[in-house]
Amino acid sequence: MTLNEICEFIVDCPHSTAKDEGKGFPLIRTPNIGKGRLILEGVHRVSKEVYDKRNARAIPQDDDLILAREAPAGNVAIIKNGEKVCLGQRTVLIRPDKNKVYPDFLAYYILAPEQQYELLGSANGATVAHVNIPVIKALPVILPEMERQKKVAGILKTYDDLIENNQKQIMLLEEAAQRLYKEWFVNLHFPGYEDMQIVDGVPEGWKIVSLDDVISKITTGLNPRKNFVLGKGNNFYVTIKNMGDNNIYLDDKCDKIDNEALEKINKRSDLRTGDILFSGIGTMGRVYLISIPTNNWNVSESVFTMRANERITNEYLYMVLLSDDMKSYCDQNAHGVAQRGIRMADLRAYKLLLPDDNILKKYTYISKPLIQKVQALQKQCKELTEARDRLLPKLMSGEIEL
Repeated sequence: MTLNEICEFIVDCPHSTAKDEGKGFPLIRTPNIGKGRLILEGVHRVSKEVYDKRNARAIPQDDDLILAREAPAGNVAIIKNGEKVCLGQRTVLIRPDKNKVYPDFLAYYILAPEQQYELLGSANGATVAHVNIPVIKALPVILPEMERQKKVAGILKTYDDLIENNQKQIMLLEEAAQRLYKEWFVNLHFPGYEDMQIVDGVPEGWKIVSLDDVISKITTGLNPRKNFVLGKGNNFYVTIKNMGDNNIYLDDKCDKIDNEALEKINKRSDLRTGDILFSGIGTMGRVYLISIPTNNWNVSESVFTMRANERITNEYLYMVLLSDDMKSYCDQNAHGVAQRGIRMADLRAYKLLLPDDNILKKYTYISKPLIQKVQALQKQCKELTEARDRLLPKLMSGEIEL
């Protein structure tokens, strides 16, 4: 059958954009559509009026699927837990007929390689692949009996549930580390603060220094223009789009470079474990503390790389770069119109509070295990995702007996 034949309806979203109002109902745009799950961290929000207007054709409900028509085309997520959402631009609402298909199975079915090939193979668009509604409705669907559908979906959902639980733990651990930083170094409620004298606006023995004072290196990666060609080789070329959630994603969305190109970038940006990446153009302030080997990847010219010197710890510098004050500083000092960015000289000049060695050691002692646990959970999420993606086509094809 076709997808249209096993669904109650398939409707396109409004073609206009909607402004982020900061509160209200989640507006699901294509970046919020993951593989099977909605990604609601940092989601845009809109008023009840906008919610009603954008959902005039159909109100999304549990077990509905939302498919991305582009960027990234073909991703599909299922609505769960009664979340009231509305459709952003270039999304499609799909309501499965539950008498014919199990909704969770259908979501995974669409994500399987064969179906992705069907969708994306007919996508058009010069710069961004775009899937049309007639192609989506005509997607061929081969359904096993309902019992197998539920078993297949249950196996894959187990992986996604583990990933989701890890992500919740990551969020809690990151919040704990950031609250601790704010309490000690913004509110100045550090251990022993009651007995500490304030001299020139800072605790005695502490200093106001520039970022340049506490780093031994700051540079950027290399632009491919006149230097190398993207798309060749097996090494990863990390840009801002591959950074997010205090992590980097070395996956199929990451550009590839050959060994010669990697060697050229390494001469400019010699990455090591413990260095910190900071996005400086476009979406400024994305941060990653390197915790993985750096032998098969490097970064673009839009990403700064920094290395702490002996005056500061990696963990403290990492939290400084993640702070609200740093975000505000970048926003105030950004240059450019079409794509705003912060210059290296301005970043070097950023002023930060450097505590005395005793407090710095205490903070690092507490925060380091939190950050390490986050990194371990991020690694687990990556491994679980890869295992699920390897399993998915085998379950869909019937290669694995149930």
